[in-house]
Amino acid sequence: MKTLVLGVGNSLLTDEGAGVHAVRHLEGRCRTRDDVELVDAGTLSFTLAGTIDDCGALIVIDAAELKEAPGTVRLFEHEAMDRFLAHNRKLSVHEVSLLDLLVMARLAGRLPERRALIGIQPRDIDWGERPSAPVAAALPAAGDIALSLIDRWSAHEAQ
Repeated sequence: MKTLVLGVGNSLLTDEGAGVHAVRHLEGRCRTRDDVELVDAGTLSFTLAGTIDDCGALIVIDAAELKEAPGTVRLFEHEAMDRFLAHNRKLSVHEVSLLDLLVMARLAGRLPERRALIGIQPRDIDWGERPSAPVAAALPAAGDIALSLIDRWSAHEAQ
C-alpha cells in the first residue's frame, strides 16, 4: 500500500506553508521508501482529485487553527479528520479546500479508508519564505507522526 503525503500551504506566507515545509523536511527521510509518495500540494487545486483517488492511504500536513500554542502538532485520523475539516472551515488562500477534495473522492467512491490530517498551529501568517521558530521546530515532530502512522497502517495491512 502506497501512502500519499500531501504538504499543503503557501510557502510564501511564513507558517501558512507549514505543510509544504514538513514535506520538504520528510524528503530526506523517505528517499529509500517506496511505500511513500510525497507531494508539495501548494495551495491545492482540483487537479489533486485524481492523485487522491489513486492513493491507498492519505496523510495531509497543513497549518491548522488548533487553538493551541504555536508549533503544537495534532493528529486527526479517519472520521476525526472529516469532523475537524467540516467544523473548522476557514477563509483560505487555497483554490479549493481540502474538504472539497475529500467530498469529491467520497462521491467517486475513492475516499481512502486510511486518511489523516496532521495539523500544525501557526504563529505568523505574513509574507516570508520561512516558518516562525515554533513552527520550524515542530516540523520534525510532524514528520515523526506521519512516518509512525504509515508504519502502523502498513503493519495493519500486512496482518
